[in-house]
Amino acid sequence: MADARIFADLKADHDRHRDMLAKLGETHGDSEERRTLFAALSKELQAHAAAEEESLYAAMLADPKLRDEARHSVAEHKEIDDFLAELADTDMSSNAWLMTFKDMRHRYLHHIEEEEEDMFPAAAEGLSAETEAKIARVFEKRKPKELELAEDQGPGDERE
Repeated sequence: MADARIFADLKADHDRHRDMLAKLGETHGDSEERRTLFAALSKELQAHAAAEEESLYAAMLADPKLRDEARHSVAEHKEIDDFLAELADTDMSSNAWLMTFKDMRHRYLHHIEEEEEDMFPAAAEGLSAETEAKIARVFEKRKPKELELAEDQGPGDERE
């Protein structure tokens, strides 16, 4: 049941992230456009990851058959968060920023492709429709709260 609401919500976020990454990749130097897009992307990725971990990943971690995939994805979220922190601390007009951004974009695109092609179908097979509906409710409630928290923090800031 990979078309369940939670998977549709997550895929919609992923599509938005792909678009944001493409737009950010077209920016140049330490411009207002790059700063604005990077701040928006950072907030969106942090909110998405936190809500996804609290909803889908929490359910997957409780299932021994899905646990390894969830752990792998949590580790990838940490890697992306580390990239965002590094980018926030790097001069946006430098080659180092662009190279780090390209590395982060590549890793994130790989991560969401892996989720969509492998993890979501495995979760859909392993989780009941009732659980999927509960996960969707948790995600849809948590993500706006995470976006509010991200508004109060800069890109790459650690959250408790």
